[in-house]
Amino acid sequence: MTEQNFGVIGLAVMGENLVLNIERNGFSVAVYNRTPTRTQEFMADRAQGKNIVPTYSIEDFVKALERPRKILVMVKAGKPVDLVIDQLKPLLEPGDMIIDGGNSLYEDTDRRVADLESTDLRFIGMGVSGGEEGALNGPSLMPGGTKEAYQEIEPIVTKIAAQVDDGPCVTYIGPKGAGHYVKMVHNGIEYGDMQLIAEAYDLLKNVAGLSNEQLHEVFAEWNATDELNSFLIEITANIFKKKDDINTDGFLVDYILDAAGQKGTGRWTVVNSLELGVPIPTIAAAVNARIMSSFKDERVAASRVLSGPQGKFDGDVKSFVNQVRDALYCSKMCSYAQGMALM
Repeated sequence: MTEQNFGVIGLAVMGENLVLNIERNGFSVAVYNRTPTRTQEFMADRAQGKNIVPTYSIEDFVKALERPRKILVMVKAGKPVDLVIDQLKPLLEPGDMIIDGGNSLYEDTDRRVADLESTDLRFIGMGVSGGEEGALNGPSLMPGGTKEAYQEIEPIVTKIAAQVDDGPCVTYIGPKGAGHYVKMVHNGIEYGDMQLIAEAYDLLKNVAGLSNEQLHEVFAEWNATDELNSFLIEITANIFKKKDDINTDGFLVDYILDAAGQKGTGRWTVVNSLELGVPIPTIAAAVNARIMSSFKDERVAASRVLSGPQGKFDGDVKSFVNQVRDALYCSKMCSYAQGMALM
């Protein structure tokens, strides 16, 4: 059997899309998933006719890879990553490499790098940004580990990363967990960004009285500017015109539960800022807002006692919209500056 250039463990959507991206850029890929049915479905559908080889045991997966092996692990952060590493360790040889592409805590990556050094196995902790679409068409990648290990995967990651005018959206970040640290702060900044957008929406909807159609127009106009053009502003504009599937006369945004969850990276960022004594108030407020949103019963009870200001806005709406836009832009810059200061 021909040995494949690269291996990927974990075929959730992010893993699948990265496999397709890697294969499209000229590399053969061996894949493995804990549940065989997922692999079978992938091979019968999206991977059909492509240079992708399915395997159904971890032993066969390792045998399918050319040496030195390069294995990307795309499983849930935490204990699942350690379990995969423990499965791989006895099967790998000195010089082989494991790349963790999940949202792992940088301290876990530091530990894994240290644990694997004694076995002469290489470990890269790599942040992956861009979501499902980015994974398929070009993500931003943040690899950390030894410089030598990065240089070995550089020909692959520079091809699969998003491409901009000055090159691919990937560079060597630094030793140990540096890549996952930068991804953590990146996610913290994004928490701030999303909370600021939510507050801008609240002001425009509940103070200025804009309809969903008007909100779509405002955010679409903002996204067309150099200052506010971004993926988050773009999808926010699109959300406002999305009709609800059940209440077809209404808009989906008006039926969404006002309680936000989180995966932990924002909280990790805030904890790290407290440990280092670096203030990140915008990001911290965003994390607290998410936590507070989950206290639905308490908020409903409080709203019956503290109803808040009820005055009708009678000012110039266009001027107010511009003021909200300027405040959003300024606040976004603060969120970015706080994240940069932390790094």
